[in-house]
Amino acid sequence: MPMANPKSARNVGIDDNMRKESRVILALDEVRPERAFKVAEQVHDLVDAIKINWPLVLATSPETITRLSKMAPVICDFKVADIPNTVSLIVSQAVQRGAEGVIVHGFTGSDSVRAAVEAADGGRIFVVTEMSHPGGAEYTAPAAESLAKMAVDCGAAGIIAPATRPERVAVLRKIVGDLLILSPGVGAQGGSTSATLEKGADYVIVGRSIYGAEDPRSAALQVVSEAKAARSR
Repeated sequence: MPMANPKSARNVGIDDNMRKESRVILALDEVRPERAFKVAEQVHDLVDAIKINWPLVLATSPETITRLSKMAPVICDFKVADIPNTVSLIVSQAVQRGAEGVIVHGFTGSDSVRAAVEAADGGRIFVVTEMSHPGGAEYTAPAAESLAKMAVDCGAAGIIAPATRPERVAVLRKIVGDLLILSPGVGAQGGSTSATLEKGADYVIVGRSIYGAEDPRSAALQVVSEAKAARSR
C-alpha cells in the first residue's frame, strides 16, 4: 500500500495550531466503515478534530487516517506503549499518513515519550495521565501527576485527563500549564462537557453520544452548544 506524503496528507487549511473553535473532538470508534465515514462527513465541520482508535483502523485500513485528515485534523488514539524504537515506528507511520497527533502512554518511561515527540516531527504527542473508566482510578490515577510532569519535561503537546473526574482535570492543569488537555468520557461514560471545560480542559472528547445517535449532526450540535455555553460563563 503506498505511503501518503506527510505534507499533502495533512488537512489543508489547518495551521500550526490545533483548531480551537468548538472545543469538541469526535471519538469515531464506529467499526462499520460506511457508517463511520458517513458520520465524519456529517459532523467534521462542527468538531475541532476526529480521534480514531484501533477498532476503526482494523475494520478499514491505515489509509483511513489520510481519508479523514482531508475532513478534519486526525488524532490517532493508539495509546502507544512500547520501547522507544517501536514507539518511533508507530508514531512516524501515523504522522506520515496525515495524523495531526498521536496519543501515547507515559508509563513506559520518559525515553519512550521523548522518542514519540521526536518521531512526530512537528505533529502532536498527547500523553495519557489518568484514564476515564472506573479502572483508571486503580493504577493510572496514582501516577497521573508524575505522568503529567513527564509530558511537560519531554516536550509533549498535551495530556489526556478524565472528564469523568473533572476535579482531576483541575489538579493536572496546575502541573501542565499551557499544554493542551484533552478529556474523554463525556456522554456515555457520564462526564459533563461544562464541568470538564470549566475545570480547565481545552477539549472534550465525545464518542458514542454522537456516532451512535440516530442523528449524529444534531447530537454534535448539542454538545457544541453546551461547550460554548460553558466557555461563556
